[in-house]
Amino acid sequence: MSVLDKARAVASGSKTRVVFPELSDPRVAEAAERLAGDSLCTVVDVSDDITDAQVAALVSARGMKEAMARRLLQKPLYRAAGMVAAGEADAMVAGADSPTRRVIEAASMAIGLAKGVTVPSSYFLMVFPDGREFVFADCAVNVAPDAAALEAIARASADTAKALMGDARVALLSFSTGTSGAGDSVDLVRSVAEATGFAGPIQADAALNTTIAAKKGLGSGDANVLVFPSLDAGNIAYKLCQELAGAQAIGPFLQGFARPVCDLSRGATMDDIVASTLVTITLAQQS
Repeated sequence: MSVLDKARAVASGSKTRVVFPELSDPRVAEAAERLAGDSLCTVVDVSDDITDAQVAALVSARGMKEAMARRLLQKPLYRAAGMVAAGEADAMVAGADSPTRRVIEAASMAIGLAKGVTVPSSYFLMVFPDGREFVFADCAVNVAPDAAALEAIARASADTAKALMGDARVALLSFSTGTSGAGDSVDLVRSVAEATGFAGPIQADAALNTTIAAKKGLGSGDANVLVFPSLDAGNIAYKLCQELAGAQAIGPFLQGFARPVCDLSRGATMDDIVASTLVTITLAQQS
């Protein structure tokens, strides 16, 4: 069963409360109508009034003054994140009409990072025409992660894959496999591989092809989590997969936050929003 089929089964009748701060966007409105009509979630609009619980959540998370919290909560993204933090919604789906940085700012200020997480990151669920599914990270947030950030991305992505696909076979990608190359980027990936035990540094062909993996002597060639060394590499890779291989890129999703947050692509279609929400519901049920 595919991740989306499993997500639909989990969502069916779950009554998970998903807040959509951009319901004025026709794509979001149509997706929300379909989700509600199929009884896949309880669609929540941003509240008309700022509640004391939302204010308390921001004050607690950031230690800010109440007046500042109320000013921030006047913005729909912040109010939606505040609703999640206050327990008035279970998850947040936004980004169809907002830059990624704004969604991250709202989630960071109100919801905060999960315990032990120091760096938020993102991933796409990539679904290929032949049925293969992968987690690609980070493709939307961290431009040039250092070793600590790349380790955080890899660990969070492994947790995501376990939650969505049942297991995580992580490949830390590089232009070099094992000890065949040298340079700052290779050394960075190697240090993360040593810290996590994940396969790396490893080239994409060795990560995905069992014969090449055996020839190059690293990994098993069946990775389902591809961690890229930079935003350049990750963003280029997922778009190439879309355009040349017909892959569906679902997301991006933000990971590392205390509650599920989906940051939609501003080019997302109605079907993309439905799919992204289903995955978000699955994660909400497990958090």
